Amino acid sequence: MALRKVVATRYVTPLREGGSLPAIVEADDDGMYVLKFRGAGQGEKALIAELIAGELARAAGLPVPEIVLIELDVELARAEPDPEIQELIKASAGLNLALDYLPGSVTFDPVADSVDATLASKIVWFDAFVTNIDRSPRNTNMLLWHRKLWLIDHGAALYAHHGSGDLAGRAREPFARVKDHVLLPIASELGEVDAGLAARFTPALLREIVALVPAEWLGDAPEARRAAYTGYLAARLERPRLFLEEAIRARSALHV
Repeated sequence: MALRKVVATRYVTPLREGGSLPAIVEADDDGMYVLKFRGAGQGEKALIAELIAGELARAAGLPVPEIVLIELDVELARAEPDPEIQELIKASAGLNLALDYLPGSVTFDPVADSVDATLASKIVWFDAFVTNIDRSPRNTNMLLWHRKLWLIDHGAALYAHHGSGDLAGRAREPFARVKDHVLLPIASELGEVDAGLAARFTPALLREIVALVPAEWLGDAPEARRAAYTGYLAARLERPRLFLEEAIRARSALHV
């Protein structure tokens, strides 16, 4: 398993609806990508979460745009008139992360658009597993493209790694924020999808996906950090899966 690596050749436009000012850029493969800057917001940890959660979702059979590593040269800042964006580019020189741009896609509308119960259940299960706090009615982080649902923006997942404590100490937290998930009301098959999804995430797969994270994003002890992420994810899958129990409980509360 490997991620493609491209080089950003042209800054096209910022996506100002994102708090960290992601941008559409063109790369040396002539592709267009949504670039996530390492110099923005939560820095490398947001990119780590985007990469790990995104590739875990793909391994679960969920639709995620291709994720690539993207090299950013500070020279791109010269053509940008906005001082804030200039500084963001300069602060993000080097290796960043990007997702394939889906031209013409529209934001999923939970009122107008529908998702079948099985897919909704898989997405809720997965988001509870990776502690993704950012799939709410206000910000669904899902797109419709060619009549297919796509999951985007996993930078807020794995939020335990922002704390000062050991990841292992938080691995068994149930994830109470699942109550705010936009798809929870229709996720009626959480118990049915559990075994199949959990079986996909073997220890070998977890190690393989975490190994995709560039060492330069992991600080002074990259192998220790990789082991911490792998251990955290493996512990969350242990039975009883508290995140699943919490999701089922939260859904039941919606119908009381």
